[in-house]
Amino acid sequence: MKHISILVPETAVIEAVADPNYMFKAVNQFLQVSGKSALFKVELVANSKNIKLGNSLFSVHADKLLSEVQKTDLIFIPALSGDLPTAIEMNKELIPWIVEQHKNGAEVASLCIGAFLLGSTGLLNGKKCSTHWNSGNEFRAMFPEVELVDGSIITEDQGIYSSGGANSYWNLLLHLVEKYTDRDTAILAAKYFAIDIDRDSQSSFMMFQGQKDHKDEEIKKAQEYIEEHFQEKITVEQLAEKFAIGRRSFERRFKKATNNTVVEYTQRVKIEAAKRSFESSRKNINEVMFDVGYTDTKAFRDIFKKVTGMTPIEYRNKYNKQT
Repeated sequence: MKHISILVPETAVIEAVADPNYMFKAVNQFLQVSGKSALFKVELVANSKNIKLGNSLFSVHADKLLSEVQKTDLIFIPALSGDLPTAIEMNKELIPWIVEQHKNGAEVASLCIGAFLLGSTGLLNGKKCSTHWNSGNEFRAMFPEVELVDGSIITEDQGIYSSGGANSYWNLLLHLVEKYTDRDTAILAAKYFAIDIDRDSQSSFMMFQGQKDHKDEEIKKAQEYIEEHFQEKITVEQLAEKFAIGRRSFERRFKKATNNTVVEYTQRVKIEAAKRSFESSRKNINEVMFDVGYTDTKAFRDIFKKVTGMTPIEYRNKYNKQT
């Protein structure tokens, strides 16, 4: 029997505690109905018996204290809420327990921005990780030794799992159900919980807001210029000249500050503007393409799909109910 420990940290998002509990207990029922034995022993584990969450709206009773769990097979770290450095500090006593259990063979899975608590253990150093797309810059700043995979729904690296934003963690839960049982059971769970079983990207949900949490003021001005003139064809040479910085130095500083090349940043700004237009207007593909400064239909389509994971037509049909 697989022993699953769902941590209940202070400031945890209640759904990210309840949902894995619900999923794996439901899978046990599916297995028993089909004549098989239950596979999972699921327990809520915390540093104290009762944890109040959601500004004391919810009270969670832990099945076990940390000290009572000698060995487990899989640890879930749920999403946290509020200021993340504060949340990590409040839950620092969980960190050595996670590290010790992993050392003893436990796999570890973080849900959404539970990745920040997982990152604090050091277990992700040198490994890949996913988290909510909106927290990517903060995660990179706090954990520079971790390779953050932008837009990914699920990341698996040497027995450590992480999921993308918000409800993306359902796909990680299904991934683990399939790993521990079989494809048929995972499909049954996907149908029962109404989840798209093979969704692998959160790209179409991502809103590009520009990475300005840095101290290079000249690069911030360049970012603002790109955002204000996204309809124009802007070259690296023009930007470097405008801000009186040598091209190579400008490119190096821009990449260091934003984690994007100048070309990538410009593309993402243009595609974000196109997404907004598709969501709220009746303009056709070519009209939107010209509005954001593209003249080559194939180039626009390829870049749009690279950024969002969808074609312009697919995106418009999904998010614009006027069409």
